[in-house]
Amino acid sequence: MKDYLVKAYAFDGTVRIYAAKTTDLVEEARQIHDTWPAATAAFGKALTGTIIMGAMYKGDQNLTIRFDGSGPIGGIVTTTNANGEVRGYVGNPHTHASTNDDKLADAYAVGNDGFIHVTKDLNVRNIFTSSSEIRTGEIAQDLAYYFTMSEQIPSAVGLGVLINEMNEAKAAGGFILQVMPGAKSETLDEIERNINAMRPVSDLIKEDYTPEMIIGEITKGKHEFIETISLHYACDCSRERFSKGLIALGKKELQQLIDEKEPVETVCHFCNKKYTFSDDDLKKFLDLAK
Repeated sequence: MKDYLVKAYAFDGTVRIYAAKTTDLVEEARQIHDTWPAATAAFGKALTGTIIMGAMYKGDQNLTIRFDGSGPIGGIVTTTNANGEVRGYVGNPHTHASTNDDKLADAYAVGNDGFIHVTKDLNVRNIFTSSSEIRTGEIAQDLAYYFTMSEQIPSAVGLGVLINEMNEAKAAGGFILQVMPGAKSETLDEIERNINAMRPVSDLIKEDYTPEMIIGEITKGKHEFIETISLHYACDCSRERFSKGLIALGKKELQQLIDEKEPVETVCHFCNKKYTFSDDDLKKFLDLAK
């Protein structure tokens, strides 16, 4: 089963739910960044939460989330669009710890102090950034707190990443549920009971539950599916983009690089792809620089 996301309205349109399977993209991110288990769990939850949030937007709108916690992972950056593409990186991919019951201590990796910063590029005049505190280090709980405090949208967030004995991402996915105006109190009570009775999302994904089935666990059939989106780990870096970055350094810094008489190697934070620029390339950039 490939990674995908499903959108649904539930309880007579008073609740919207997004559920996703993200196992493949989380495993691809693990391989690219060589993350250790606790870092993989935290990073995978951040990627999953981010790509689900991206599905709330449309067209060429983009969303970037920065998790600036106090833990040893040293921060997480993820960015997504409305088309089911996500990418990201962590400060220290070689972070690992476990709890007394052998569960991954991904909340410890993130840290229980700091801030979540959400930047929305809606392709209008301004770019908007809003923030909320990191209270637990558990990505799902802190995103739910962000929705409540920064966007005033009561939300429930469930995210899970299961690591196998080979330290690979065996199962990953999640859901975000948001309450719309007009929702009845008995509806909220029913949702709470259903979510509390659910097994962890990663366990459901491991047992081949689809996003549709996860939504069914929450609503017990009181929903209507409205859209399905394929999900991918995708980077939009290019040689041209890095060329523009070098040109933007200006004549003085470019001349210093030329004087060193060594090729310049640039590396993309998101996918680790390398781009090498020769002395001739730098001289062409010098002519173009201001």
